[in-house]
Amino acid sequence: MSLAEEQDELTGKRERLLSLLASMEEVAVAFSGGVDSAVVAQAAHLALGTRAVAVTGCSPSLARGELEAARQLADQIGIRHEVIETEEFANDSYTRNAPDRCYHCKDELYGRMEMLLGRVRQGILVNGANTDDLGDYRPGMRAAGEHQVRSPLAECGICKQEVRDLALHWDLPVWDKPAMPCLASRVAYGEEVTPDRLAMIDRAEALLREHGFPTVRVRYHSGDLARLEIPLDDFSRLLRSDFHCQLGAELKQIGFKFVTLDLEGFRSGSLNALVPVELMLPSGNDVPE
Repeated sequence: MSLAEEQDELTGKRERLLSLLASMEEVAVAFSGGVDSAVVAQAAHLALGTRAVAVTGCSPSLARGELEAARQLADQIGIRHEVIETEEFANDSYTRNAPDRCYHCKDELYGRMEMLLGRVRQGILVNGANTDDLGDYRPGMRAAGEHQVRSPLAECGICKQEVRDLALHWDLPVWDKPAMPCLASRVAYGEEVTPDRLAMIDRAEALLREHGFPTVRVRYHSGDLARLEIPLDDFSRLLRSDFHCQLGAELKQIGFKFVTLDLEGFRSGSLNALVPVELMLPSGNDVPE
């Protein structure tokens, strides 16, 4: 496909996205401030104006700086922005951190969004799932289906790269922002999710970014062990001279007892290797989260 053909296809998908959202009358966007939800929020604002609202859930699972970044992005888009406190930590099914943890988180978020809409007006909940999300293990998809959440990007056949292209077209500063899933996704399944552990992870990732490693995951494992994932190209920089010793000491000051470097490097969803195969098979009722 030529560049011109690719641009024509993207233009067509953009128009379908705007038309789809316009047909919904009123929407509430699950808005994390990442590129996917930002594109949906921008499209919803263009299609519906004041009949669209972006909703950000706030809890200890949100990394530092992400709420303020979401506020600033919503302001740039021009969409009305609501912040709601979610209480997933009150749910033992969430904190015990079984492979379906994300289901309980999304169930809480979408339930709170429904309550928000019920106080104001009737509307449709939408999220930022795109077609690339359909083949991954995402238990939150079940929660989306139970709450009748729509996924406009996936419905219009828009993949992750096209999401980034649309974000660039609309001058959204997050067009190249790396994925930033919730902090709980860094805790190995079976290890309890607690605010203290998430704070340790948050501080550790912030520390690595301050040291010049913008793409990083700090995975929490049993015994307060930190497993660092960084791109393979950054290994030599992390291991140079005595820096790795300094970094290890700083991470232990945060609260980790052991620090390891994952030799496979950075990769999204690495903890899914702990999920039994039968749980990763999609059900017929799954919809994108």
